Amino acid sequence: MSCKVVLAQGISASYREELKNTIKTRNIRPKLVGFLANEDPAAAKYAEWTAKTCAETGVEFELRKCSRNDLEDKIIEANLDAGVHGIMVYYPVFGDRQDQYLQNVVDVSKDVEGLHHKYVYNMYHNIRFLDEAKTKKCIIPCTPLGLVKVMEYVGVYNGILPHGNRLHGRVVTIINRSEIVGRPLAALLANDGAKVYSVDINGIQEFHRGVGLQLKKHEVSETTLTVEDVLPLSDVVITGVPSPSYKVPSHLIRDGAVCINFSTYKNFDGDEIKKKAAIYVPAVGKVTVAMLERNLVRLYDYQAQDRASSTA
Repeated sequence: MSCKVVLAQGISASYREELKNTIKTRNIRPKLVGFLANEDPAAAKYAEWTAKTCAETGVEFELRKCSRNDLEDKIIEANLDAGVHGIMVYYPVFGDRQDQYLQNVVDVSKDVEGLHHKYVYNMYHNIRFLDEAKTKKCIIPCTPLGLVKVMEYVGVYNGILPHGNRLHGRVVTIINRSEIVGRPLAALLANDGAKVYSVDINGIQEFHRGVGLQLKKHEVSETTLTVEDVLPLSDVVITGVPSPSYKVPSHLIRDGAVCINFSTYKNFDGDEIKKKAAIYVPAVGKVTVAMLERNLVRLYDYQAQDRASSTA
């Protein structure tokens, strides 16, 4: 088989090393607080990865467990604590609009996950900086950002093209349209120039910036297409279906495609996909955690800048 299997550990290694060196050289100790208010085993696993990676890179990580009814007050306490530089919540908590409310309770200056409305708005409108001077980059949600880094690593992004257009000509199918990963990822990739087919149980939407990337930000259109229509067209197939029984139909995958799974379950049949894909990335969790820490260090610096400007 000619398929190259690429593991998240290798992709994340350079980011982890860079973070470790930055923290050690600058003698800083960013503190990240994670809130766990559910019994989801996937969330517990993510917390475990976070703690392990933070210990390796020099980030102080504290996991705070609480009931979901106490969570809002606990987040506010962390918002007001100057010794806490970043906050994350392991979702789902309530599994409905109350989770979206909680995402906005987290102070925007400490939101390492990039889920606050300000960051979400900027992402969907292709606004990449928080300030007019363009000194503060927007925080991007960790898993979508991690998937972008995976695609850069395996060569999906075209480095010859200018930033913001490097996916021009690429067709990507994402089988997941959650508000946490799938939809933000579709927007990010479309804003970078890709034609994206976003798949969920209700149908397929197309995210794009028009012919020749004439649009400044992506637009979304409904389609009558099916998975059988879009998979054979796709240079990249990304899956995040939270079900152990779901498998992407391997026979529909285009020969030589790049296939990436971010679900905690194996959405691709490992043996079958290797017969069709050129590159297969079976998991991205370690890249996600590296992006989380990267966002934390960025917020640590923004907070230091804000303190310096307020005392100047």
